[in-house]
Amino acid sequence: MKGTYYSLNARQQQMLEQISREGEVRVSTLKDTYGVTEMTVRRDLEKLEETGEVKRTFGGVIFVGRDVALQERVALLTDEKARIGRWAAALIKPGESIFIDGGTTTSQIARYLPHGMNITVVTNALNVVTELSGKQIPVMMTGGTYSESTHSLSGPLAVQSLSGMAFHRAFLGTTGITVEHGFSNSNIYEAEIKQIAIRQSTETTIVADHSKFGTKMLISFATLSGVQRIVTNRQPDEEIALACRESGVLLETAE
Repeated sequence: MKGTYYSLNARQQQMLEQISREGEVRVSTLKDTYGVTEMTVRRDLEKLEETGEVKRTFGGVIFVGRDVALQERVALLTDEKARIGRWAAALIKPGESIFIDGGTTTSQIARYLPHGMNITVVTNALNVVTELSGKQIPVMMTGGTYSESTHSLSGPLAVQSLSGMAFHRAFLGTTGITVEHGFSNSNIYEAEIKQIAIRQSTETTIVADHSKFGTKMLISFATLSGVQRIVTNRQPDEEIALACRESGVLLETAE
């Protein structure tokens, strides 16, 4: 896809930024915003769709994002993710069964679990298993179809295995958090895993750095009130903070 990004002109790049920011935009809005014809907008959207980040709809376009490779995300906000992971790991109590899904922030939870802790970890993520290697903590992996970009497993086998389990806690990552769309990501199969983990858990904690607030992706896997806690590195704006309080969601800032 890199070649596609490089071939975008300035207007198309601005359109992509607007669509990613707003989540969904009408063709008529883009026509008025950029002062071009509807035909030009549609040609631009065809080009943007080639990036894999947007999808044209009847009369408009939506942002679907892309599965950014795990290797790319590892280098982003590393200190913030480490603080979040350490804080979230401290929530876990001996004797609990927990689920940790894939992601660079969730893997930090595994990193900060103490050696030999009396818990059972279930995960669909290879990077979580790697972090727990040698810690003498029992680990179970779901089956499923492997995603090379996220190093995680999803699909029918993962769904089947998780549906028969029960967890004291689930720790999930997210790509976006908004009041109206809740928690979201761009991969429908991974969203399904998150939904099942929430359903099978007594308590669900979302771990997310501040960049996720205000971002809306294609698939909503839970409303704000669908989880019990968010652990982040910086408080969101007042609209989201107020919605969390009204929904009974604990909003904790890792220090």
